Amino acid sequence: MRISSRQFERGSSRLGATVVEFAICCPVLFLFTFAALEFSRVNMIRQTVENSVYEGCRRGIVPGATAANVEAAARFVLDATLISGAQVTVTPSVITEDTTNVSVAVMVPTNANSWVAPFFFTDTQIASNLTMRRERGLSSNID
Repeated sequence: MRISSRQFERGSSRLGATVVEFAICCPVLFLFTFAALEFSRVNMIRQTVENSVYEGCRRGIVPGATAANVEAAARFVLDATLISGAQVTVTPSVITEDTTNVSVAVMVPTNANSWVAPFFFTDTQIASNLTMRRERGLSSNID
Protein backbone atom coordinates (compact mmCIF):
# COMPACT_ATOMS: atom_id res chain seq x y z
CA MET A 1 0.00 0.00 0.00
CA ARG A 2 1.28 3.36 -0.94
CA ILE A 3 1.00 6.37 1.40
CA SER A 4 0.06 9.60 -0.26
CA SER A 5 1.70 12.85 0.70
CA ARG A 6 -1.61 14.06 2.07
CA GLN A 7 -1.82 11.16 4.57
CA PHE A 8 1.79 11.70 5.58
CA GLU A 9 1.18 15.38 6.34
CA ARG A 10 -1.86 14.61 8.45
CA GLY A 11 0.11 12.01 10.48
CA SER A 12 2.99 14.37 11.13
CA SER A 13 0.69 17.08 12.45
CA ARG A 14 -0.77 14.55 14.90
CA LEU A 15 2.76 13.73 16.07
CA GLY A 16 3.17 17.34 17.20
CA ALA A 17 -0.07 17.15 19.18
CA THR A 18 1.14 13.99 20.89
CA VAL A 19 4.37 15.67 21.93
CA VAL A 20 2.47 18.64 23.35
CA GLU A 21 0.07 16.35 25.26
CA PHE A 22 3.02 14.42 26.69
CA ALA A 23 4.77 17.66 27.69
CA ILE A 24 1.67 18.74 29.61
CA CYS A 25 0.78 15.41 31.24
CA CYS A 26 4.27 14.14 32.13
CA PRO A 27 5.03 16.69 34.89
CA VAL A 28 1.61 16.08 36.48
CA LEU A 29 2.21 12.33 36.40
CA PHE A 30 5.63 12.74 38.01
CA LEU A 31 4.18 15.07 40.66
CA PHE A 32 1.57 12.48 41.67
CA THR A 33 4.13 9.67 41.65
CA PHE A 34 6.65 11.50 43.85
CA ALA A 35 3.87 12.78 46.14
CA ALA A 36 2.67 9.21 46.64
CA LEU A 37 6.21 8.11 47.47
CA GLU A 38 6.70 10.92 49.97
CA PHE A 39 3.34 10.38 51.70
CA SER A 40 4.04 6.64 51.89
CA ARG A 41 7.45 7.20 53.46
CA VAL A 42 6.06 9.63 56.05
CA ASN A 43 3.36 7.14 56.98
CA MET A 44 6.02 4.44 57.29
CA ILE A 45 8.10 6.71 59.56
CA ARG A 46 5.05 7.47 61.70
CA GLN A 47 4.28 3.77 62.17
CA THR A 48 7.92 2.98 62.95
CA VAL A 49 8.10 5.75 65.56
CA GLU A 50 4.97 4.39 67.27
CA ASN A 51 6.41 0.88 67.25
CA SER A 52 9.82 1.98 68.56
CA VAL A 53 8.26 3.85 71.48
CA TYR A 54 6.20 0.78 72.37
CA GLU A 55 9.12 -1.64 72.11
CA GLY A 56 11.34 0.68 74.15
CA CYS A 57 8.76 0.93 76.92
CA ARG A 58 8.24 -2.82 76.93
CA ARG A 59 11.96 -3.30 77.45
CA GLY A 60 11.99 -0.75 80.29
CA ILE A 61 9.13 -2.08 82.40
CA VAL A 62 10.70 -5.44 83.23
CA PRO A 63 12.76 -5.81 86.41
CA GLY A 64 16.47 -5.24 85.89
CA ALA A 65 16.09 -3.00 82.84
CA THR A 66 18.27 0.06 82.33
CA ALA A 67 17.76 3.24 80.34
CA ALA A 68 20.45 2.00 77.92
CA ASN A 69 18.37 -1.16 77.28
CA VAL A 70 15.32 0.97 76.59
CA GLU A 71 17.13 3.25 74.15
CA ALA A 72 18.76 0.30 72.39
CA ALA A 73 15.38 -1.40 71.88
CA ALA A 74 13.84 1.77 70.45
CA ARG A 75 16.81 2.40 68.14
CA PHE A 76 16.77 -1.21 66.93
CA VAL A 77 13.26 -0.70 65.56
CA LEU A 78 14.21 2.66 64.01
CA ASP A 79 17.31 1.19 62.37
CA ALA A 80 15.23 -1.56 60.74
CA THR A 81 13.68 1.03 58.41
CA LEU A 82 16.85 3.11 57.98
CA ILE A 83 15.61 6.09 59.98
CA SER A 84 18.39 8.52 60.82
CA GLY A 85 18.64 11.54 63.11
CA ALA A 86 16.13 10.22 65.65
CA GLN A 87 16.14 11.53 69.21
CA VAL A 88 15.23 8.94 71.83
CA THR A 89 14.52 10.19 75.36
CA VAL A 90 14.04 7.82 78.29
CA THR A 91 12.50 9.11 81.53
CA PRO A 92 13.79 8.54 84.16
CA SER A 93 17.36 8.47 82.95
CA VAL A 94 18.26 5.97 85.68
CA ILE A 95 15.79 3.15 86.24
CA THR A 96 15.87 1.71 89.77
CA GLU A 97 13.75 -0.79 91.69
CA ASP A 98 11.71 2.12 93.07
CA THR A 99 10.84 3.53 89.63
CA THR A 100 7.09 3.24 89.05
CA ASN A 101 6.77 4.43 85.43
CA VAL A 102 9.01 4.42 82.39
CA SER A 103 8.44 6.93 79.59
CA VAL A 104 9.96 6.86 76.11
CA ALA A 105 9.76 9.73 73.62
CA VAL A 106 11.03 9.53 70.03
CA MET A 107 11.33 12.43 67.59
CA VAL A 108 12.30 11.96 63.92
CA PRO A 109 12.94 14.75 61.38
CA THR A 110 11.26 14.11 58.02
CA ASN A 111 13.83 16.13 56.05
CA ALA A 112 16.61 13.64 56.78
CA ASN A 113 14.44 10.59 56.09
CA SER A 114 12.56 11.40 52.90
CA TRP A 115 13.06 9.17 49.86
CA VAL A 116 12.55 12.07 47.46
CA ALA A 117 13.18 15.78 47.92
CA PRO A 118 11.09 16.80 50.95
CA PHE A 119 8.47 19.03 49.36
CA PHE A 120 5.27 18.35 51.27
CA PHE A 121 6.78 17.78 54.72
CA THR A 122 9.64 20.27 54.94
CA ASP A 123 10.88 21.06 58.46
CA THR A 124 8.42 18.60 60.00
CA GLN A 125 9.12 16.23 62.85
CA ILE A 126 7.24 13.10 63.73
CA ALA A 127 7.08 12.49 67.48
CA SER A 128 5.50 10.03 69.83
CA ASN A 129 5.75 9.19 73.51
CA LEU A 130 4.45 6.45 75.76
CA THR A 131 4.46 5.79 79.51
CA MET A 132 4.09 2.33 81.01
CA ARG A 133 3.92 1.17 84.61
CA ARG A 134 6.88 -0.97 85.70
CA GLU A 135 6.48 -4.60 86.67
CA ARG A 136 7.46 -5.56 90.20
CA GLY A 137 9.44 -8.71 90.88
CA LEU A 138 12.85 -10.19 91.11
CA SER A 139 15.65 -8.60 89.12
CA SER A 140 16.76 -10.35 85.97
CA ASN A 141 19.62 -9.87 83.57
CA ILE A 142 18.53 -8.25 80.30
CA ASP A 143 20.78 -8.27 77.26
